[in-house]
Amino acid sequence: MRIRDRRAEDEPEINLVPLIDVILVLIIFFVITTTFDARSVLKLELPHADAGQTEQQTKSLSVLVNADGRYFVDDREALRTDVESLKRTIAEVAGDDRKRPVLLRADARTPHQAVVTAMDALGQLGFRQISIATAPEASAPAGGQ
Repeated sequence: MRIRDRRAEDEPEINLVPLIDVILVLIIFFVITTTFDARSVLKLELPHADAGQTEQQTKSLSVLVNADGRYFVDDREALRTDVESLKRTIAEVAGDDRKRPVLLRADARTPHQAVVTAMDALGQLGFRQISIATAPEASAPAGGQ
């Protein structure tokens, strides 16, 4: 009687679990290291006002507050949302020019405290020409309704 070895008949298998682990790590690496366009984050819905637009000065300092309460000074994000961090960021961007006009843009859904914090930081630094950006009211169609 001949004894057969069953192990010799087994087909070799490819284990896919380590391959899936490596692919997931690569996906996580690329998602974290990808630079995102800052403008896609800054989608603001400005509050509406009836007043007409005034002449825009060319060298105004722009302070943006998004709906989450994060601050951006001329496309540079403040690291934290406290007054001291915002003051440091504004001072770094603006330099020593405190007579420079400031345009404060805040999303309509921004918490009121975030706007007050931005105005407080600007006031403490000595900025006096602060304008708040608004969106113009949508006019009725010419056909009339």
